[in-house]
Amino acid sequence: MTHFERECFISGIGQSAVGRRLGRSALDLTTESCLAAIADAGLRPGDIDGICTYPGGNAQATAGYGGPPPAAVQDALRLNLNWFAGSGELPGQLGCLVSAAMAVSVGLCRHVLVYRTVTESTMQGAHGRAAVLPTGGTASGIYSWNAPFGAVSAANWVALLTSRHFHEFGTTREQLGAVAMTQRRYAQANPRAPLRQALTQQDYLVARMISTPLCLFDCDLPVDGSTAFVISHRSFAVDRPNPPVFIDAVGTAMRGRPSWDQYHDLTSMAAAGAAEHLWERSSLSVADVDAAQLYDGFSILVLIWLEAMGFCGKGEGGSFAASGELGPNGQLPTNTAGGQLSAGRLHGLGHVFEACVQIRGQAGHRQLPRRPEVIAVTNGGGPIAGCMLLTAMAS
Repeated sequence: MTHFERECFISGIGQSAVGRRLGRSALDLTTESCLAAIADAGLRPGDIDGICTYPGGNAQATAGYGGPPPAAVQDALRLNLNWFAGSGELPGQLGCLVSAAMAVSVGLCRHVLVYRTVTESTMQGAHGRAAVLPTGGTASGIYSWNAPFGAVSAANWVALLTSRHFHEFGTTREQLGAVAMTQRRYAQANPRAPLRQALTQQDYLVARMISTPLCLFDCDLPVDGSTAFVISHRSFAVDRPNPPVFIDAVGTAMRGRPSWDQYHDLTSMAAAGAAEHLWERSSLSVADVDAAQLYDGFSILVLIWLEAMGFCGKGEGGSFAASGELGPNGQLPTNTAGGQLSAGRLHGLGHVFEACVQIRGQAGHRQLPRRPEVIAVTNGGGPIAGCMLLTAMAS
């Protein structure tokens, strides 16, 4: 088996300001994060010879979901590129990192700049999420089947899958609340997190419903921000200004119908196939993982990923989360920056950033008591999913 991902490493990381309604353009935020990542790698813009993003183009740009396309960033930074790409047809948001690693491994380029930018908070403005959601008269694709019933948001679709998990396994709202509360405690030590006030179980239980059984604190927080990385060839890993972060394995499989409501197991979604693929590509096991950054567009997705990755048994995600095992002294510290529920919806790459600073030992007040050497990172829910293992040492 060819492990292309082991031919490269994450040499640089960068993140722009993150917040609610910053009022800055997507290109402004992107150049901030990209320049920070390049400098963090000990490089100059002239050293970058590849660029990749998710979702690319101008996909849903009016909703603040898609950042600037590669051509705009290439022009802004005056880059000379041997390779570039941007697409949403990938195994989730981590797909842009996987594509970059593939490009480096086959010799197309040596240093690929990868970025993901959102300006959803500013674009939604005073009208909230409804301002950027399709209506029954403008819906197309998957929306055309759901919009006539008022199900125009992923919150509606995931709520149905959450109810199924509740029905099959006895999962409770209190268990989902444990996810939100644990991540809020982490966020209190993260100066970039927009939500840092304490969250009690009572606060959680009385919060307004968004789509039953998901309440306000089960849903990630739209923000403005950009995250960037430099993926470099592993021969460059010597004498870097910051500790290297290596990619041991990736999971990119799609093993089931690409559907929100026709997947064969609605309580696992596409996460199951991606997780299976990851472990097939790695000599590491669940026991080797020190911490996790699990995608949390909604709290239930943390439970789905815990089960899919094998960190607990099928249907046991709720009890595992409620037992305290996701906390800093637990069996599997998870979403240690506050996750998207409290630190903001950076759409998956914020989790990669946090994994890198934890492995490097640069997380400040939220640094885990035992510096992790292996961290699992996942993204996606419903019909798309991807995951990877990041490590402190090369495989």
